[in-house]
Amino acid sequence: MAKRTKKVGPAGRFQARYGVRARSRLRNVELQQRKRHLCPSCKHTAVKRISTAIYQCGKCGVKFAGGSYIPKTDSGLFVDKIIRGERLAAQKENESEEPKSDEK
Repeated sequence: MAKRTKKVGPAGRFQARYGVRARSRLRNVELQQRKRHLCPSCKHTAVKRISTAIYQCGKCGVKFAGGSYIPKTDSGLFVDKIIRGERLAAQKENESEEPKSDEK
């Protein structure tokens, strides 16, 4: 017998209730949260959600906090970008302050 929930996926448990839009949104969120994600530490696709906003890598075992349904939210990526820019600016500033020694 063929699978009956190919289109609706995990939202098939609601059958005809709650409307198409609500069920399709739920389906998209649940598929996203249940898939394996990229580990920020070892860069393997082995991260699984173990609880709300808590993720763990199956390969290296690192445990970290993220968004409720995905490990990296849009706002979290924006914050990381700002922090990375500030670190680069600080490194350039430190390099320019260091006096260069003349070797004789």
